[in-house]
Amino acid sequence: MFKKIGMLVCGVCIILLAACDKTDNSNCEDKICDESFATLVVKFVDKNGAGVAVDNYSAVNQRTGDTLSVATSDVNFETGIYIVVNDLHIKKLSESGDNIKVSGTYTREGQTKSAIIKVKGGNCACHISKIDGPEQIKFD
Repeated sequence: MFKKIGMLVCGVCIILLAACDKTDNSNCEDKICDESFATLVVKFVDKNGAGVAVDNYSAVNQRTGDTLSVATSDVNFETGIYIVVNDLHIKKLSESGDNIKVSGTYTREGQTKSAIIKVKGGNCACHISKIDGPEQIKFD
């Protein structure tokens, strides 16, 4: 009697395990990535196309509300270039892509400008990658 019940329980367990659909992409062990480090930047420019420093810079993931980048200094010693996101944020981004709202204030002109840049990442991505959005944000 116990033998039949045990075999029945084992059979049901095998059927249930076989019916499971694995959708977890966290098993990325066979993925080969290089050791480069990806960084996505945006440049704020004035009406003549010259780079300008902005105040209150931020890059915020619209899906999560996380602030990904804030201005600490200009990048590559070129005025107006700011980091939007880099590979340090890869796991905070979705595989399908997130909208990152980039904003900055050009105090001299009294203007604040924003743009949406779509970037993807995810647990199995090697690097962040830009899907869509401007490279420059221009003040009037």
